[in-house]
This record gives sequence, structure tokens and C-alpha cells, in this order.
Amino acid sequence: MSKKKEMSRRKFLTEVAAGGAACAIVPRHVLGRGFTPPSDTLNIASVGVGGMGRANLINLASQNIVALCDVDWGYAGKRLDRLDIDIERLKKRIELPAPPPPGELPGEFDPIKAQARVDLMVKLKTEHVPKARRYTDFRDMLEHQTDIDAVVVATPDHMHAPIALAAMELGKHVYVQKPLCWSVEEARKLSRRAKETKVVTQMGNQGHSSDEGRTAVEYVWAGAIGDVREVHIWTNRPLGFWPQGVPRPAPLKDGPEPLKWSGRDVNTRLAAALCGDYPVPGGLAWDLFLGTAASNVDYHPIYHPFNWRGWTDWGVGAIGDMGAHLIDHTMWALDLGFPTSVETVSTPFNGVSYPSATLTFYEFPARGAMPPVKLTWYDGGLKPNKPEELGDEELNKEGGALLIGSKGKLLYDTYGFKPRLLPKSLHESFGKPPQKLPRIAGQFHEMNWVDACKGKVEASCPFEYAARLTEVMLLGIVALRAGKKIYYDGSNMRVTNALQANDFLRREYRQGWSI
Repeated sequence: MSKKKEMSRRKFLTEVAAGGAACAIVPRHVLGRGFTPPSDTLNIASVGVGGMGRANLINLASQNIVALCDVDWGYAGKRLDRLDIDIERLKKRIELPAPPPPGELPGEFDPIKAQARVDLMVKLKTEHVPKARRYTDFRDMLEHQTDIDAVVVATPDHMHAPIALAAMELGKHVYVQKPLCWSVEEARKLSRRAKETKVVTQMGNQGHSSDEGRTAVEYVWAGAIGDVREVHIWTNRPLGFWPQGVPRPAPLKDGPEPLKWSGRDVNTRLAAALCGDYPVPGGLAWDLFLGTAASNVDYHPIYHPFNWRGWTDWGVGAIGDMGAHLIDHTMWALDLGFPTSVETVSTPFNGVSYPSATLTFYEFPARGAMPPVKLTWYDGGLKPNKPEELGDEELNKEGGALLIGSKGKLLYDTYGFKPRLLPKSLHESFGKPPQKLPRIAGQFHEMNWVDACKGKVEASCPFEYAARLTEVMLLGIVALRAGKKIYYDGSNMRVTNALQANDFLRREYRQGWSI
């Protein structure tokens, strides 16, 4: 296809998204047999395809995947190759239903949905992966491939903003995994640029598109629990998922005295024990992985793959990983803006690896007739006290949220799943809340974004909202790094009582990587 035609096609999609659904879809019969209208499929590129990016690609396999970019094709290639194994495993489960895995209730497995997923996986494996152009540097991809309409960003957190901003500058729609970005300043820039460019944006917190998550919001809006002044939200991350609270690998240095077994000396021993001869794996462009972060960190498998989330260079810890899935519905339901104060206390924090566990205390001001709210975040296995209304039932150890109102309580699991009122008698007597929010077709978060790009619907979680949610999450990290309670002026993006903490709202970019 010629460059002229491709540019016209992309312009069409951008203008459709800006103009709404009224004239978005050109009926196939109008254009004639054999002609696919430009709004039928989206040309999608994905940056970061070995982790969540692969899952996003499966869910987007009905579209046209034209480009794949990853800094580590040694790892990403193996993950794409595993599609065969995963397809066969899911087929066997459909053909021979087995007892549900631990933690999954009987009846939760839907063979019809599973078969649809198999079909998407097969399509990705057989049609898209072989023909999509491959890149290692997203800048090369955006410069040289002109047929891209939309970009999925599923890299480590520190690269979300640079890639998304570069794509938006070219008029491309963007879907960015959670958390939206690494710093508060980046969140502001992304929100502002999305408004200016009018491209369609979405953050990858899929619970925002779930029916149950929307029901959780509607319970609060219906007044089921009255005025809410207190909220508790928890996750077990990072326990068992990635390391935190560990020293950076470093060789032993000669000292005036031999090491003893104090806490400090044990950490020194641990840092030395983690050292080793770990050459950069084949296929990994380590300098590109470092991206915006400092370049003086040598490769180590404790950083990549996956473990980057626990290191301050590249990730934002447990609250960055799960806050978007847990804080989301509370912030949505209560219309929380920016907090006026934030304080984080934690297990020891060495400045390079996030603590093993934290507690973050947020104070939000009154909003109109709604009272002020105190919200407490728990991670690393910490949890709030169990409400007495649960009786013998325990709080979900993996994560959840508890909203305490003047008339009752609302409890929901991660992603907003399984919302229920407490006590049980209130849940039974109140019934389902009135539906105020539209339901997302199929509860498919990625496809909602695609449909929004085509002008059919509004995006479920655009940057306008996602940036505010992410900023609230990241302020917990700012307070952690400040080492004290901070008072925040959200209108001016400014910490008012600890001026040095304002440095933590931004990052110092490596030369050549500023945004």
C-alpha cells in the first residue's frame, strides 16, 4: 500500500475518534465487494511483547498487528513461541474438564470463552507473529513504519511515558499498561498531551471495564453504605512475585575490620552473595532497556526479566503494580481528587529497592456534599483488621478494598470483583444497585479501546482519569522517598512542607532520553 494511502487511512481513524460515532463506520456494502473499509481493522504496534504485552496482543488478535518491538528478543521470542504450548494446554482443558485449580471456584471456567481465547491465540501465532515487522528500538519503529494507527505500550514503567508521548506526537492512539508512568510529572504530561492531540487513550487496568467493578461503584452512588469517610485497600504483592527490600548486588570491599553479623553487615554480605558473572543474555539490548534511567547499572537477572518492578530505577513497586486495580473503583465511586496529605511508613528502605511492605495514609478533602476521606494502603502481606460482619470468613489475602460508610460497608476484591455489602443482611435487603454506568461489550478492555479508536464508543479509562489515579498512587512513592508526611497542593503539583520532596515528583532523565 502506498504511503499516501496509508497516511489517508491513519488520518481517517484519528478524525473519526475525534469526531465521534455518527459517521465513524462506513458500511461495507457502500464501498463494494472485496473492499475492507478503513474503520474495520486497526493497524496496531506493540512495544514490549514478552509479558503483559503478549496478553494484550492475544486480546487484540482480531485486529491487524503490524509491528512488534522489544529490547529483549531472546526473552520475548521465547514467550511468543510458547503460544503453541499454551494453546494446547487450553484445548485439553476444554476437551477434558479437570477439577478447578487451587483458588478457583467450580463453574468459573467457561469453555465457550476459553475456545474464543484459543481462536485468538491461534490467530496471533499463525497470522500476526510471522508477518509483523520486528524492532528493538521503538524510535526506529515510529520513524520508519508509517502504517501504524495505534500503539500498545507494555514495557517496564520507566519507559511508558517516553513511548506514549512519541506515539501521540505522531497522531497514534495509545494503550498503556498500568501504572501509566513512573513519575507525577509524566502523568501530567500524558494527560495534557492526550487532550491536545485528541488521540484515543486507555490505561491497562482491565477491572475498569468489568461489570462487577462498575457494580461496586454503583453501590456507592446508590447510597447503599451512606457517607464514606474511611477506606482500607490492600495487596499481598510483592510477596512471592518479585524481590523487594534487598540490596543492590555489589562486591565486598576491603574494610578496616572483618564483617560481623549486624543488620548492616548482613546486608553487605547479601549484596556480595548476589554478585556473580552474569553476561548480558543474547538478544537483550541492555542500554535500551535502561532507557531513561541511569546507565551505570550493569545487567543482573535480579533486574530483568520481570523483577524490575521492585527497583526504583525502573518500577514503582507494589502500589504501581496493583494500585490501579484496587484504588481505581474507590477513587471512581467517591470522586476523589488529589490528596491533601500523604504519609508512607515501611520496612527498611535502602533507596534502590522498594521496601518489603508499606503502609500509606492518604487524606482527601471534602467534595461538595461528600465528607473528607482517609484512605490507607497496605502491601507486602499487611492487611487491615477484619470487619466483624465477616464472621468466620477471612479477608482475601491476595487483595481487596473495604469502604466504611455511615450505613454499612462495601467489600470488593482485586479488579473490583465480587462487590458485596456488609453486613450480609444489608446486601440481601438492598439488592442490586441501579445501573448508572454503561457496560463494556464483552468486558473486553483492549477491544473497548479499539472501538473507541473507530469512534464507536468512549474509551473506558482514558488518560484524563488514568493520570489522576496514577498520580495518587505515585504520591505514595513520593512520601516514601521523602521519609515524612507530605502536604500536597494538587492544583499546582507541589509539596508545600518538604521542598526537597518536589524533586521526587519528577525524574532526572539520562542524556538523550528526556521527554
